[in-house]
Amino acid sequence: MDHTHHTRLSGNELTSDILDGATIYGADDEKVGKVSHLHGSQVVIDVGGFLGIGAKPVAVPADKLDFMRDETGDVHAVTTWTKAQLKDMPEHQD
Repeated sequence: MDHTHHTRLSGNELTSDILDGATIYGADDEKVGKVSHLHGSQVVIDVGGFLGIGAKPVAVPADKLDFMRDETGDVHAVTTWTKAQLKDMPEHQD
């Protein structure tokens, strides 16, 4: 996916209402997970699984994700982490 024409979200747009369910794209532009929810200044990402079943929640700092909207208004984020790196992170417990 070419992200060069996508609009970056401003800080006041980084809310649960906007980010929940957003797709996260990794280092090779592969889909690596989806935003589950926000936990303070962290974003909890569901990694792996199939149709939400068996996914592992991991928490990452929000500033390590580049959130944006595509041409149709869908919100997504880009990170330098791969799916394997995210899966290796500790499981998030609320």
